[in-house]
Amino acid sequence: MTDTSMPEHVIEVNDVSMIFNIASEQLNNLKEYFIKLVRHELFFKEFRALNHVSFKVRRGEVVGLVGTNGSGKSTMLKCIAGVLEPSEGNIIVRGNIAPLIELGAGFDPELTARENIYLNGALLGYSNDFIDEHLQEIIDFAELHNFMDMPLKNYSSGMVARIAFAIATVTEPDVLIVDETLSVGDVFFQEKCEKRIKNFIDSGSVTVLFVSHSMEQVERICQRAIWIEKGEQRMDGLVGDVLKAYKAQFA
Repeated sequence: MTDTSMPEHVIEVNDVSMIFNIASEQLNNLKEYFIKLVRHELFFKEFRALNHVSFKVRRGEVVGLVGTNGSGKSTMLKCIAGVLEPSEGNIIVRGNIAPLIELGAGFDPELTARENIYLNGALLGYSNDFIDEHLQEIIDFAELHNFMDMPLKNYSSGMVARIAFAIATVTEPDVLIVDETLSVGDVFFQEKCEKRIKNFIDSGSVTVLFVSHSMEQVERICQRAIWIEKGEQRMDGLVGDVLKAYKAQFA
């Protein structure tokens, strides 16, 4: 029997593994790769980026994923966002997702920033009418008023991040996925992005999954943390408890 007094699980990660096959020997060029592939001389070894990871997230929770580089945090977020399909297990997400994983992915560098707002908005499911209505809001947040008609190829990575963040967060999503987004751009814009994320959190209806190398930022923003190390789920609990255990390995 379902307990209707409990908040709904917005995200369910059920026994998820992500397996990549990588070449077991180093090849110098693409030609060498195809020759060995045709001759069946190329052998692959299995790499488990995630190994039987399971957790659930309730509506309105703010959960940080922590772990050393290459431990599978970003892979986990990409699986939840639907960018990658798990090799084993399944993931259920209830509601619309704003994935701030690779800011600027899907942009066309030959198009202007203004044109890319409509292009990226369409990829996120926004209609042209919606973008028309919110265009000035996006431009104002990005603070790039004088560069809207410049081709994106002339933008710095920080400027691209400004546009991408402004588009992805122009409306309140059900699930917000943030992967190192706040490390891009100048410190003032980082603070502005963090403030917008906190506004979503304060609303109580937005579920946030957050990855950052800044443990202070994770502790400041998140209520709960999940520690994933080399693809293995080590710990899941209150953010202070998990970060204490995570930091202890470096002591």
